[in-house]
Amino acid sequence: MTDHLATLKPPPAIARQEPLKREARPRIAVHKLDALYGTQRAVRDVSIDFPDGQVTAIIGPSGCGKSTLLRCLNRMHETVPLTSVKGEVLLDGRNLYARGVNPIEVRRHIGMVFQRPTPFPTMSIRDNVAAGLRASSRERPSRRREDEIVEESLKLAGLWDEVRERLKDSATALSGGQQQRLCIARALATRPSVILLDEPTASLDPLSVQKVEELVHQLRGSVTVIIVTHNMQQAARVSDRTAFMLLGELVETAPTSTMFTTPSDPRTEAYITGRFG
Repeated sequence: MTDHLATLKPPPAIARQEPLKREARPRIAVHKLDALYGTQRAVRDVSIDFPDGQVTAIIGPSGCGKSTLLRCLNRMHETVPLTSVKGEVLLDGRNLYARGVNPIEVRRHIGMVFQRPTPFPTMSIRDNVAAGLRASSRERPSRRREDEIVEESLKLAGLWDEVRERLKDSATALSGGQQQRLCIARALATRPSVILLDEPTASLDPLSVQKVEELVHQLRGSVTVIIVTHNMQQAARVSDRTAFMLLGELVETAPTSTMFTTPSDPRTEAYITGRFG
């Protein structure tokens, strides 16, 4: 087995389909992960599997390590000075932290969308979506194929009908909700096998929240989605499984219906019922 992600086959085209009925294999497997800022451990000895084609929500109070864990999954954590990671993150059995693995290729297979929309302000709507294709070490598609990918990605993000006549306009001309869906379209353009969503609706109006949640439902079954959220109602609506973190540790993970009705750990029950957090 080689360590280089460049040898992975490109992910299949994303299709809208129903959740997988069989027991899903892990798409990402995390083993004994520690994440540090200097000498401070923000994530402590976390081991968790993220099943293929399912939506996993990560919940917990502010500062519990949710976003740090998420950033470790596509090697964004190491972009912050004085940070380090110990342990393993496996994508389809390949350790993303092994020697020789290219972080840029990691992020091609594991896309990420942040809490606040981050469109590239000097680029058009079209070029924002195509930006990920240009960052890849793979051969760049033709202009015609690039246009097709941009359209497909915007349609998946539920944005095509709103911007099809404005593709040359600046991305900053869009509303906040549209900008966030543009960022999701940009992440989808590289046909990732995993999408990481870090509080993707925290700054959005209710209608935009609904559209993003509908998109998560549409991706289920064809993309592995991991969403960090403070909103437990949102976790209950969109996820197949839920993980609860506290003080950098993974307290428990379970099917979402189980987590919100009969959690196994009293700390989880206390958080879900509002006794802290």
